[in-house]
Amino acid sequence: MMNGKVVVITGAGGGIGRAEALLFAREGAKVVVNDLGGARDGTGASGSAAEAVVAEIRAAGGEAVANHDSVASAAGAQAIVEAAVKHFGRVDTWINNAGILRDRTLLKLEESDWDAVIEVHLKGSFLCTQAAARQMIKQGEGGRIVNTTSVSGMLGNFGQINYAAAKAGIYGLTRTAGIELQKHRITVNALAPIAKTRMTEDLPMFQHTSSLTPEHVAPAALFLGSDLCGDRTGYVLAVAGARMYAYKVVETDGKFKDDNQAWTAQEIADHWEVLLRVRN
Repeated sequence: MMNGKVVVITGAGGGIGRAEALLFAREGAKVVVNDLGGARDGTGASGSAAEAVVAEIRAAGGEAVANHDSVASAAGAQAIVEAAVKHFGRVDTWINNAGILRDRTLLKLEESDWDAVIEVHLKGSFLCTQAAARQMIKQGEGGRIVNTTSVSGMLGNFGQINYAAAKAGIYGLTRTAGIELQKHRITVNALAPIAKTRMTEDLPMFQHTSSLTPEHVAPAALFLGSDLCGDRTGYVLAVAGARMYAYKVVETDGKFKDDNQAWTAQEIADHWEVLLRVRN
């Protein structure tokens, strides 16, 4: 279903990104495998991870090239676009998957660890979405952008305040970009995956499971990044093994004061449960 399409996947040297790259290639896409090749905390760099995925794709008869530019700078994002155009002539689908972890609780988090995680996840998703959209608009044929948020971003998670803030920001980025880019026929959606990867393998919830794999996530990326998605935009599709669901921000029914006056703090306390009620 992706014959003739060019797909860029950031952070595709392992885990979910690798699974996505392999699936898109099997479906006929020409894939740019972007990965800086650093450690889980973002330090260091190596081209071996991206090159290994490219070798897998080519061995199976597909087309792919490796790219090692950082998503966290405008120059890096543009260089990834230019690599796609140089090798394959265009960009049809862009998947923002690159990420790092520097988990700490609020009171123990260093400013540098906050900055590093925000820079890769949130700033990187912004810069790459912007660069990809500009190229797609230039081509004049629409396109598809898929961001990667997280359960931590949607619901919060102990010890991941920097990561959760970045991923929550990606939700807002996805919603707004989806609105703004509709007129250019560019859809912008997001995945919220739960999978055992290098990033998550030491977390307790992944110690005794083999069912939460990156291969469960990749088909959702293929759906959002292909014409099967239609004109759907601004959605967050979540995947946890065989379970697939969606996240929505829900507005409660609320309550009007009978006298139309400003609420007092005491009245808010008295009506708290009513204010939280959602009509079935």
